[in-house]
Amino acid sequence: MITYILQHTKLPKDSIKNTVELLNQDCTIPFISRYRKEATGNLDEVQVADIVKYKEQFEALEKRKIAILKALEEQAILTEDLKQKISKTQDLITLEDLYLPFKKKRKTKAETARKNGLEPLAKIIMSQNANDIESVAYKYVKGDISTTEDALEGARHIIAEWINERTDIRNNLRNELERRAQITTKVVKSKSTDEKAQKFRDYFDWSESLSQIPSHRLLAILRAESEGYIRVKIEVDEIRVLERIDNKIIRSQNACADQIELAISDAYKRLLFPSLSNEALNNAKEKADESAITVFAKNLKQLLLGSPIGEKRVLAIDPGFRTGCKVVCLDAQGNLKHNETIYPHAPKNDSIGAIKKISSLAEAYKIEAIAIGNGTASRETETLIRKIQFKNEIQVFVVSEAGASIYSASKIARDEFPNYDVTVRGSVSIGRRLQDPLAELVKIDAKSIGVGQYQHDVDQTKLQKQLDTVVENCVNAVGVNINSASKPLLSYVSGIGPKLAENIFDYRTANGVFKSRKDILKVPRLGGKAFEQSAAFLRIKGAKNPLDDSAVHPERYTIVKQMAKDEGVSLEDLIGNKAVLQKIDLKKYVSETVGLLTLKDIIKELEKPGIDIRETAKVFTFNQNIKTITDLHEGQLLPGIVNNITNFGCFVDVGIKESGLIHVSNLSDSFVKDVNEHVHLHQQIIVKVLEVDVTRKRIQLKLHK
Repeated sequence: MITYILQHTKLPKDSIKNTVELLNQDCTIPFISRYRKEATGNLDEVQVADIVKYKEQFEALEKRKIAILKALEEQAILTEDLKQKISKTQDLITLEDLYLPFKKKRKTKAETARKNGLEPLAKIIMSQNANDIESVAYKYVKGDISTTEDALEGARHIIAEWINERTDIRNNLRNELERRAQITTKVVKSKSTDEKAQKFRDYFDWSESLSQIPSHRLLAILRAESEGYIRVKIEVDEIRVLERIDNKIIRSQNACADQIELAISDAYKRLLFPSLSNEALNNAKEKADESAITVFAKNLKQLLLGSPIGEKRVLAIDPGFRTGCKVVCLDAQGNLKHNETIYPHAPKNDSIGAIKKISSLAEAYKIEAIAIGNGTASRETETLIRKIQFKNEIQVFVVSEAGASIYSASKIARDEFPNYDVTVRGSVSIGRRLQDPLAELVKIDAKSIGVGQYQHDVDQTKLQKQLDTVVENCVNAVGVNINSASKPLLSYVSGIGPKLAENIFDYRTANGVFKSRKDILKVPRLGGKAFEQSAAFLRIKGAKNPLDDSAVHPERYTIVKQMAKDEGVSLEDLIGNKAVLQKIDLKKYVSETVGLLTLKDIIKELEKPGIDIRETAKVFTFNQNIKTITDLHEGQLLPGIVNNITNFGCFVDVGIKESGLIHVSNLSDSFVKDVNEHVHLHQQIIVKVLEVDVTRKRIQLKLHK
């Protein structure tokens, strides 16, 4: 296993070995990367995740080997040579190729020919020595075989199967497909005028190298095919491929060669090409999935680590026209204090009443910030709010509504607010997103947040796994207040999971707040292992021991206490005291289990205990003169917010219904390898308008620096 992971990751051997041991002890990725740096050689969570990925791949490969060896033993056809080949195989494709000749087959043409006694004839043809093959074939005319042509055809079916099972021929065709295959598309004529088909019209007649096609284009083509608008084919130079197979097999110029040539053509068209072109397309799809999932994961991470305003009292508005704007007031901890509906827009147009109501609510609930959802009527509502003269300074934010409707109809929302309808729950979610995006967004299935490309077309299991890992890493990077966290948030803490999260929540409800990290061990079914994995990520505000509100692991408290003692200060006076902390000689505290990496992390945490790694939320205002796409014109400079990132560029909200695209070529004057290196999700930027297509509702932008 270690060698296998080493080949795929190029990480140090000892780091891999120690990480695998920790994983086998049920340690989590956040715990390993944060608190076992000496063992891993300072691997980050991405590198540890890579080890997890290839460890699982290796285990799946070994499991398949065991199943194949067992099947071969049961058939009594397992030779020592074959056993050795299978044992040494390091990838699934080679393994399946080795097994292919021995696989129990459904009824095939070759199997029928064998039952008709034609295998000896096939062997004679393959020997390529018989000049009068017709006479030889005549001897096999009996039973279901009524002519020499029947006999020769049956023999060719057997030869075609042998050719199909040859690893060298399969690998040659794989190589050809990998290097030279074209993916071509043709429109289904009966669907070409369908309105829904028009978004795929670029692919009505398309051809491109399969190895070079960008992930988003391949996924779009495959979606168009699955929806029945186009037909997709994989093509290679058939003449070239057949010549190469001929050269490998045919070594005579007699009648046998003619039969083999026919068998090669049959093997290629009926067996080899359908199977391996499908494999090539699946491989390309896997790569496209991986690329799309990576984009989604990066976007999700940026979204989850979005800037919080923290514990401030918030008035949140879910804007609307006909149905009005749902308004809620939340206290600093996100608890719902008041809700009602105002109707400032058409058809009621009660803007005066709405302004009075918002003013009185802001005063009554001592509101410090206003969150406005960015959906329908958002700009109109924002304009209204900015007209209000509040007695105290109140910051106004426009907040992404993505996934809020999913949350408001979910079981989590019903459990939190059983006596309120979906509109109230949705507004609460908007307000809480401003207070703490991470704590609120973990309640929504990550796939519903809508920050990816073609998320419904990629492998859903892989997507879910990757997104869960991202959420887990983000939650643990920030840390969780155990006394205010929701069950969904707690469930992502290292070592906790849904069941223990429920137990923590129930214990807190029954016994009141946790006063120390030691109290966590009182939670039913939360044993030593779960405590080891989770304790440092769970924070307790106002605890008697100030280390309980830090990222210092309880297993290292004694070291910190010793540091304070050695420096002649109390623990409280040591924490946050940079002058004292920076002159500590860390080498004094190095032991077999604690090295300089861990000690430096401890000092770093003690300098700023419990400080949020996220930036503070900044107020942002769109250009108030831009209301619709028709207000845009070439050359304008506008403030915007990045609202989605893809491989081909990023989309920017400039305050109207349609988002504009900054293509990769317009992100920088130099080559852009990774869009995320130039912009991040929800970043506030200035863009230049390059082109406006009002008919197609498309806006081309350039990043202005």
